[in-house]
Amino acid sequence: MASRNLVTGYPDGTFRPNGSITRAEFAVLMLNAFPDAEVKRSGITFTDVPQRHWAYRAIQDAYQREFFAGYPGRIFQPSQPIPRVQAIGVLAGAKNYSIPSNPYSTVGQYFQDASGIPGYARNAIAAAAVNTLVVNYPTVRQLRPNQRATRGEVAALLCRALNIYAVPPEYIAGVEIHPQQVRTLPGGLNSVPTFNSNYPELVTSEGILLSTFSLTGKRIPSAHLNFPFQGRFDIFTHHIARAETQAETRPLYQGLLLHNPTDKPVTVEVLQAASYLSTPDAPFIDLPDIVDNPNGKIYSGPGSRTMSDVLRGIRQDGFPEQVVLAAGQTQLLMNQPIPIRRAPASNGRSTMMRLSSNGSVYVANLAMKAPQNSNGTYRAPTLAEWQTLLVEGELAKPRNLTPTLLDPPREPTVFGRVAGVSQGTEWLAEITDTLESDNLSLPQPGEAFSYVLGTLHLITLNTGQIQSAPMLVRYPDTAYYAHSNYGVEYNLTLPLKNTTSQLQTVTVSMQTPLKDEAGTDKLLFLNPTVDQVFFRGTVRVSYEDNQGKIQTRYVHLVQRRGQPSDPLVTLNLAPGEQRKVNVKFIYPPDSTPPQVLTVKTLAR
Repeated sequence: MASRNLVTGYPDGTFRPNGSITRAEFAVLMLNAFPDAEVKRSGITFTDVPQRHWAYRAIQDAYQREFFAGYPGRIFQPSQPIPRVQAIGVLAGAKNYSIPSNPYSTVGQYFQDASGIPGYARNAIAAAAVNTLVVNYPTVRQLRPNQRATRGEVAALLCRALNIYAVPPEYIAGVEIHPQQVRTLPGGLNSVPTFNSNYPELVTSEGILLSTFSLTGKRIPSAHLNFPFQGRFDIFTHHIARAETQAETRPLYQGLLLHNPTDKPVTVEVLQAASYLSTPDAPFIDLPDIVDNPNGKIYSGPGSRTMSDVLRGIRQDGFPEQVVLAAGQTQLLMNQPIPIRRAPASNGRSTMMRLSSNGSVYVANLAMKAPQNSNGTYRAPTLAEWQTLLVEGELAKPRNLTPTLLDPPREPTVFGRVAGVSQGTEWLAEITDTLESDNLSLPQPGEAFSYVLGTLHLITLNTGQIQSAPMLVRYPDTAYYAHSNYGVEYNLTLPLKNTTSQLQTVTVSMQTPLKDEAGTDKLLFLNPTVDQVFFRGTVRVSYEDNQGKIQTRYVHLVQRRGQPSDPLVTLNLAPGEQRKVNVKFIYPPDSTPPQVLTVKTLAR
């Protein structure tokens, strides 16, 4: 905290961690910690905070940002030592955490003294606990809600709120520590480019979502990135439409255009392709944590279903095997609606394609409200209408998520969403003990090691490895990296070998630990569990079973934040025996990294 100029000590060089902190001092700390917090309301005159008060301006600013509400009768009590329950509640409000469905039972799961939480604070404390904000020392299940907060405790709470991983995890409420090795993932991304369109995710206006067309002849040149594709490339798009009123339910169409800028014909092969709506194609439904998905009929959300199809090598009906573009010609690759039947409601479409071109092509992804026929019905836009939008249109809105610079790192960080061309469509790795080895030795009985998946800037599980695909071109207000690697295939082979003299039982699992730089000797999970789903998708697992037969399973996973998960496969390996396990999945949208791939040898 001190290195970030968020706290200061006293002139004598002490910090006085056990000293109290007043409500006025906490208001100053909140403004230091959240300098960009939005002003949400007008100021107020507190009867006990005159304009000459040293913290008058800070208290006004903190009130306008809804950090504090004050007491009845327009009283603030600036000199009152702030109780722990208030400090935690103020931070939970600043983080805008969602309130759990049953806050009363939630706090009872976390704290032995939950009955002492004042009624006005129960919702905020429940939300803070679920989001691992609460730090209790020395007894993690003792909240002591009405005791004054010390300077040290407030520093620890602010560290949790700002994702500064400095608090020992044994004092974070709801955190379960799993001692094990955490390793970087061997291999790396290939160099194949991806047309990567995910900003704005919620589209509220017609316009250009992403265009790699030439700038020449365009009304707004900055809306075009001038990046021709040739050879293998992917297309990934994920966008949402919303209607607040029935008048806004006019369908939003999404158009994907291909253009041949050369003087020779170009053929684009469509290798795999899938596109689904959340309604009615793939609604978000509750599914078991792990369930076999042999036919691709198990899914929750359009990202889950789309990536499952492409993983299986499917080209969905409606997509051509190839598109032949004459010299200078533009054609539609996709022209599909994102319909909304009734308001208020939203609907989303996820699309994934793998393509190969024998010449240069430009790609554009556009959004247009459905044109209306003379009889009042709606129709799909024509190619000519799409071309007019491409030439005359501006970038679609809203555009309100300008990302934070990543060098140097700073908190809080806005990663932003992706709109540009990212580099890398597959992470291929054979995971062995060393570069020179051809096998992966099992952990010792009762032990485990994990390989990180989907790590990004500031969230590497202490490995320092950033797997995010770099952007080759991007719009200035969009993400610097493809932070979630949506649409990237992970193809990981583990040549497991039992190097011991006894039969060993080993499991391979995907897990979703907490985002925390706690060290490479542990992973953090949640107990009690929470409802926040961080991964929905199908994983393909191939292995030699205990009878020596090659098995291939497609398994749909639903993983919540901080969930260890059941094994994808369990094998018995005789002494000296080696068997390969291959794990393959395409990282689905509507998921949140990072995950880990864990190998565990069961205790005998």
